[in-house]
Amino acid sequence: MGSMRDGNEVPGDDVARMFDEIAPVYDRLNTLMTLGLDRGWRRAAVAATGLSSGGAVADIACGTGKLTGSLAEAVGPFGRVVGVDLSSGMLERAQAEYNDVVQVQFRLGDALALPLGDNEVDAATIAFGLRNLPDFEAGFREMRRVVRPGGRVVCLELTTPRPRWWGRLFHAAFRRTAPLAGSVYGRTHAYRYLPASLEGFPDAAQLAGMMRAAGLVDVSYRRLGLGTVALHRGTVEA
Repeated sequence: MGSMRDGNEVPGDDVARMFDEIAPVYDRLNTLMTLGLDRGWRRAAVAATGLSSGGAVADIACGTGKLTGSLAEAVGPFGRVVGVDLSSGMLERAQAEYNDVVQVQFRLGDALALPLGDNEVDAATIAFGLRNLPDFEAGFREMRRVVRPGGRVVCLELTTPRPRWWGRLFHAAFRRTAPLAGSVYGRTHAYRYLPASLEGFPDAAQLAGMMRAAGLVDVSYRRLGLGTVALHRGTVEA
């Protein structure tokens, strides 16, 4: 598995370009590769934010806006959801999909320098985007900055399942099936990057440690999807 990485080693511009390229097929392939389970995982992430009607939330690395849309339902028409992403291709699709949802707005921006003020939102989420950041802990620190005291930071991300034999099997299968699924749409190269980005990524316990190091309290996590996905949540100290 190699040693633990503190961040993604692929330059941000390259990551953005790659996501621009896969934007048209991203949702279809996600549903295919997760056997449709990703919808339930997003529901669990929304519940973990503790948001209620009228709340404000930032969805970081929002991609095509699937989680952003679920958060919009949670806060209702009097709430506010800001989706931030580095890929203009992803944001174009998000914008087209949620154009008529009044409480949603999308902004092109960097997860390590969010286009938001201090304590501006009640919660911040990141789903399957943390692996793409050059500094994982800095990503959590930046989310903590924009969330008001007492608010929550929620992270939904792939993780290496336990026990070790199942983890190895999952890695091997992911390495093989992701490029295969990508090749159906002529996106083999990009879908080689996705399993590679899991190599050396902190496991669930290590990620919880990073959240605490970033200044979050009451950090906890649970595993979903046969242990292949971890849902973390932490609170900004009141």
